[in-house]
Amino acid sequence: MTTSVNPNFSSTVELKPSYNIPIMLVIGAIPVFFLQPLIAGILALFGLFLFFQTVTLSLQFTPTDLDIYRGETMIRRFPYREWQNWRIFWHPVPILFYFKEVKSIHFLPILFEPNTLKECLEERCPRI
Repeated sequence: MTTSVNPNFSSTVELKPSYNIPIMLVIGAIPVFFLQPLIAGILALFGLFLFFQTVTLSLQFTPTDLDIYRGETMIRRFPYREWQNWRIFWHPVPILFYFKEVKSIHFLPILFEPNTLKECLEERCPRI
């Protein structure tokens, strides 16, 4: 396995984690606590859950698939040949990654470096 910062179609690219969303949720829960403690608790717990996911999951773009790993164990493989479309939502601050396969639709929070994610997607799975 080859890891690269600049995507190369013949190599495997493992995305670096991005803690932006989990940290913003936890920090955002602080002022909300003074208005709605229950909502603040939910925001903070969701932020901590996403932080845990960011630490434990890794995304790898191989020449043929998008693979998701937890530690050393692959938990899901998404072959590019089954993709119909993809999109990254809210360009100023990317927060959500959507892609549609032949059989299903997926929405994932952006827990990985968004610029490399976009570069890999554009190179390996151009939008239809």
